[in-house]
Amino acid sequence: MMEDIRIKGVGLTDPKMETGGLAKTEDVSPSFAHTLKESIEKVNHLQMEADHAIQDMAVGGQQNIHQTMIAMEKASVSFQLMMQVRNKIITAYEEMTRMQI
Repeated sequence: MMEDIRIKGVGLTDPKMETGGLAKTEDVSPSFAHTLKESIEKVNHLQMEADHAIQDMAVGGQQNIHQTMIAMEKASVSFQLMMQVRNKIITAYEEMTRMQI
């Protein structure tokens, strides 16, 4: 018999072991869609911070080019990571649609 196992923190835990055989219904992990939405919002926030830093640099409000470049690179790297995750999700979806039932 296969037990429900979910990822919690770093390791895998069995919710039945934590609650003495009864799984908690209110302690539900966030859905994949919710996690994905939060990640996209974080990437968007980093993009907006980089835009703001560029605008401050252009109008002379911020003289530290290092902080501007760091903000731009954070936004760039996070966007590239998001695109790679999206590509993996699309590949997995396409593979699932080709599966025979």
